[in-house]
Amino acid sequence: MDLRLEGKQIVLRPVHRSDAGSICANAKDREIGRFTHVPHPYQIKNAYDFIKGVRRWERQKQVVLLGIENRETGEIVGIINLFHIDRKNRRAEVGYWLGKKHWGRGIMSEALHLMLDYAFREMKLVRVSAKVFHPNTASAMLLEKAGFKLEARLRKIAFHHRHWYDDLCYGILREEFRRGGV
Repeated sequence: MDLRLEGKQIVLRPVHRSDAGSICANAKDREIGRFTHVPHPYQIKNAYDFIKGVRRWERQKQVVLLGIENRETGEIVGIINLFHIDRKNRRAEVGYWLGKKHWGRGIMSEALHLMLDYAFREMKLVRVSAKVFHPNTASAMLLEKAGFKLEARLRKIAFHHRHWYDDLCYGILREEFRRGGV
């Protein structure tokens, strides 16, 4: 896949085998795995296996997965993807993670905006959903800032790292998305 989405701070682009080191460096923090399905401890083998899996998912048209590249360094600092793509009903789910040292800079907000613009404009989706483990308030706030609406709370749906978590289910419709900016 040659997809490349350019923002002010970042470029969303396919991940390559050569990105394994930066993916590992940014995914290995315990905080990344706390509210995501990124394994901890994260090792270089996990990154290589992940990249190999991405190729398989892309061939099966199951996912649009892009690395979040820092424009200044060329380093992959996180991942954003569209998955559970349902072309008939024109919907998908978005997921993401960002290396901890890059939090609080507006990077994920920009990545989410770029991906939503692509989903609605190019893929012609009508709806994008997202799930957040409660109490991941930072992710919930990111979604709300982007225009997502809280639609449901699924209580004790996931047992993750010896804790039960609720899923907060969010959705955004094409007509709710603001193309103008982050």
